[in-house]
Amino acid sequence: MPTCTRARPARWRPRMAALRRNRPFANALAVACCLCASLSMGGATVRAETPARPAQEARVPLEYLPALRGDYFALHSQATGRDYHVYVRLPEGYDADPDRRWPVVYLLDGDSLFPLLAPTHLFLHYDEQLPEAIIVGLAYGGFDPAVNLRHVDFSAPGPDTPEGEGGAPAFLEFLERELLPGTERRHRIDPAQRVLVGQSRGGYFVLWSALRRPELFRGRIASNPAFSRTRADLFADPGPNAREDLAVVIASGARDQAFRMDDARAWMEAWQARDDRPWALHHEVLEQGTHAASIGEAYRRAMLWLFSEEVAAARARMPSK
Repeated sequence: MPTCTRARPARWRPRMAALRRNRPFANALAVACCLCASLSMGGATVRAETPARPAQEARVPLEYLPALRGDYFALHSQATGRDYHVYVRLPEGYDADPDRRWPVVYLLDGDSLFPLLAPTHLFLHYDEQLPEAIIVGLAYGGFDPAVNLRHVDFSAPGPDTPEGEGGAPAFLEFLERELLPGTERRHRIDPAQRVLVGQSRGGYFVLWSALRRPELFRGRIASNPAFSRTRADLFADPGPNAREDLAVVIASGARDQAFRMDDARAWMEAWQARDDRPWALHHEVLEQGTHAASIGEAYRRAMLWLFSEEVAAARARMPSK
């Protein structure tokens, strides 16, 4: 589009030439004109502003999400030297039965698994008669590797462990001496009915801890565990144990990488042949399962197997249709 320029009257030309020779004065004059224009508008200066933040806290309360309702507390670990975020979902009927103690499920990688599996457990209680339980999600507070140090907490020290990792012993101490006592002081938990759930690297830690402290959890679920580092530790002699009700479930997605399925089968076969294994074993293969996205179905099948007697008893009490 052509630009139209109108010639200035001849009487303005000397003034404009003077302004060009005195640019600081011209700039000041322009600022003054703008201020005058602003005052003529009643002092309403037009400018871009950042909207003010609301007075209330930016955090979103979970009390309005009943499938996640329960408790939250931050926990600084003396064992690892770091902070964790602990989310707790309480069962339906928790307040109505103040003398009852409940099973508890501890979810590693709670940043993602807690909002997925806490409601899943509620629906399994509705549809499958799985016993209600307290669900505890242990979270780092973000996915940034500078904050989310799962690669440290879930890896055991060994010759092929990268420098800076290998924090599994300290993390296990944190679970046993800090997290479990902390949640059991706050809520009515049955310590004989603990379950530990981990995915991928978290699954490695689940199996590793099953050998170090077999009696700490009644049940353990390792979903698509990673065997790639410090593999020999998963075949070491188990620690002392006096319980006879322990169980370990490995869930494998058939569409995950083939070597993970091979590793899971090799571990299962090796331990099923050993007389010193402290737990019952079950390998659940998800025909269309993937590495991470099938965690809900892995949880469903594993929990129904771990609590098969309780589920059968609950179904027997149901009125016939």
